[in-house]
Formats: sequence, structure tokens, C-alpha cells
Amino acid sequence: MDDDSRWIDLDGAVNARDLGGLPTADGRTTRRGRVLRSDNLQDLSVADVRILLDDYALKNVIDLRSDAEVRLEGPGPLARVPSVTVHQLSLFPEGGRHTDVAADVAKALPWQERPSDGPEQDRSTGHYLGYLTDRGDSVVAALRVMTRTDGSALVHCAAGKDRTGVVCALALDITGVTREAIVADYVKTGERLEAVLRRLRDSDTYAADLDSRPADTHMPHAAIMEKFLTRIDEEHGGPLGWLSGHGWTTEDTDALRERLLG
Repeated sequence: MDDDSRWIDLDGAVNARDLGGLPTADGRTTRRGRVLRSDNLQDLSVADVRILLDDYALKNVIDLRSDAEVRLEGPGPLARVPSVTVHQLSLFPEGGRHTDVAADVAKALPWQERPSDGPEQDRSTGHYLGYLTDRGDSVVAALRVMTRTDGSALVHCAAGKDRTGVVCALALDITGVTREAIVADYVKTGERLEAVLRRLRDSDTYAADLDSRPADTHMPHAAIMEKFLTRIDEEHGGPLGWLSGHGWTTEDTDALRERLLG
């Protein structure tokens, strides 16, 4: 179902991988080099950029970070590449621009404002459902970027786990990838989680938040994604049911499936 060859070895990102090579319920396999996923791209080296451009024909970056995260961390080196288009599509409500650094740091981590009671897995599932409630427009826009045929698309957030995990799970479900494979791809981030957290702790934007939470709360447990998808099934009849209520069309579905399977 899944192997280590999907990892993309980069100097400046530790959670980058290809969404190709995953099985569908009808016996097909997703194509390599079409949609990629990653953690933050701020530290990409010149060699990393060349790998993404030359080996993966990268054309579109889907940046799911909040406006404040982008202001504090910067847009990253790919924003300076003329052939690459960066689509900044926050999954949180954006309340305006702030010039005070302390205020920006607070606004950069909107998940801190979510309810903190209840089991960790339920809280994470609630966060994920919140992305759909708060920014359905960004979710749909991100999936539509994935349908573009001018080269590969790369979706990322800070860790490449939660926001990226949700958008990738929806894309794979629409494409017909088995639920087992979708959950396995989500869990795969756990193999690189220590390195991901080490990178984020080097940033003033994320360090305090990471250190304030038990280590296990960062782990992408299978039950979290399973509960998230089950909730969508129960409340919307599945991801396509939710998407159809947010402007997604049959043509969009066909285009995404063609891109990932054709």
C-alpha cells in the first residue's frame, strides 16, 4: 500500500512526500508527481528548490498557514521563483492585520483558542471539523489547485500534519483511495514527527505552544482521522456531500480524479 519511496528527501523540510502510489477501492493507484505534501517550506535550500522544480515540475504551492504565520515566518523561497504560484489559503478565520509582534504570535496560533477539554482525540477531531466550518472556501480552493495540469502541486502548513492532513485526506477520498490508505498516509507523519517538532521549536512562532503541550498530543493517531472521516460520513454523507454544499461540482471531481489517477 505504502512505502518509503514516497518520501522526498530535502535539506530544509522533513515531512515532504508524494501522494502517489496509494491504492483505490477499484484497484488503481494514484499517480506520482502530481500532488505533494510537506511541512513548512521556509528552510528550503537552493538544492531543495531545484529538486522540486526539476524532479517534480512544481508549479503550485498551497500554503494553508494563517496570515499571521506567513507574516512572522515569511512566504519562503518558492515565493521568489517566477514559475511557481503560491496560493495562500488559511484554514482559520482571519481577523485583520496586526503590527504588534506579540499580537501576531497569538494570532498565528488560532488553534489555541479552541476548547481544551475532553479527550485529545476528540479535540483534534473538533479542530479538523473546525477547518471545514470556518474556511470551507479555502478547502475547496485548495482542492481545485490540485486539479491544475501545469505541473505538480504541493500543499503544506507548519508541521504538514493537521491542516495538510485534512486537505489531503479529502482529496484522496474524492479520488477513491481506500480509507485504510488515507489513514495510513495521515499516520505516516508520525515517522518524522520528532524531526518536525525539532524544526518548529527553532521558530519563536511555534516554540512556546509546542513546549506547553504533552508530546503525545502531537502524534497523528489513526483514530483521529478515522473519527474525522466518520463524522463527515454521518453528518454530510461523506466528503463529496460536504463539498457539494460548498460549490464543488461534478466537473471538479472528475478533474481531481483525472489528475491523481489519469
